[in-house]
Amino acid sequence: MKKFIVIYHTPPEAVKQMENVSQEDQAKGMEGWMTWAKKCGDNLVDMGAPLINGIQLSPDGKTNPSNKNVNGYSILLAENMNEATALLKGHPHLGWNSECTIEVHETMPLPGM
Repeated sequence: MKKFIVIYHTPPEAVKQMENVSQEDQAKGMEGWMTWAKKCGDNLVDMGAPLINGIQLSPDGKTNPSNKNVNGYSILLAENMNEATALLKGHPHLGWNSECTIEVHETMPLPGM
């Protein structure tokens, strides 16, 4: 099995909308995620977590706020990219906002590791 990193991108406006959502509505929103996790079964290695306050580091030592709109991650195991993307079909993140996207990357084993 290969390992895939799933990166969730969310526009700032959608993140801002979540600031005033009640805990009850947050719990309701997580129901779709739990259903997705159950569908993935053992292929979901790490559900991940929301990400905030990202920064970019430059070779000269400077830092800047990240502008990539990364909002979270998950880690999947799958035989290939087709299987990984099939596991993401109907993912609740894509229903949150029309500008939400999911990016998937296959990890590459390091030689000698």
